[in-house]
Amino acid sequence: MHMRQKALLPAVVATIDLRLFLSALQLSLLCSAAAILLCSPARAQTSEPMPAQANQKTQRDFEQDFSHYIHAVPQSPADYHPITADGRLGWFVRSTIGPRSLVAGVFSAGIGTANNNPHEYGPHWDGFAQRYGMRLTGVSTGNAIEAGLGAAWGEDPRYFHTVSASFGQRAKNVADLTFRAYHPDGERHLAYARFVATFGNNFLSNTWRVQSEADWQHALIRTAEGFGARAISNAFSEFFPQVWRSAHHKPASDSAFDNRP
Repeated sequence: MHMRQKALLPAVVATIDLRLFLSALQLSLLCSAAAILLCSPARAQTSEPMPAQANQKTQRDFEQDFSHYIHAVPQSPADYHPITADGRLGWFVRSTIGPRSLVAGVFSAGIGTANNNPHEYGPHWDGFAQRYGMRLTGVSTGNAIEAGLGAAWGEDPRYFHTVSASFGQRAKNVADLTFRAYHPDGERHLAYARFVATFGNNFLSNTWRVQSEADWQHALIRTAEGFGARAISNAFSEFFPQVWRSAHHKPASDSAFDNRP
């Protein structure tokens, strides 16, 4: 048994080094994208609205399905409506235990169980449950930090959609709002609360994680993965409504987007 453990050690170290390299590469790419985006001010992206009579039913149906998280990029700072206290609480609940977060947890825990990573949990249903619960504690802690500091600093955690923009502009908006957020002045600024929450949560969680992943290397890996997950979530928010409309054979409805609490 001892010889087998010694034989497995190089493979484990190689796996950690590979994850650290990939996460460092991911973090470098994300930071490069953030630097590019920070050098160019955000512009409001709008389109010509559809005729009101032809658009009423589509707007009503669309808002009924997506009223919780559809927010349009404001045309100007004066058009921006800051998030309310109830809206911030709703964002925390949806981002923590909403369908999207819970489904993402299934995939994350499933991949970890299939790879038996971390190995202390084991490749079985109990291990799946422990991985799922560990992710949920991290997500809830990070969201609580972002919501709390964001309330104090006036940072809006919501994602704002572009409207009838090109794919490149929409992709830029997805990346931009991964690192920046709206503030009460109606402008986008660096999302300080999000940075503190993502880094702080992943390093703080070392205190209750199993030994094999409770170190600064794994904390950096989780931090890079956290920003990557935020970008994926933004992309889902940006493009899924359009996919939904297409699947239900409904025309696009620009006026269905609104600044909600």
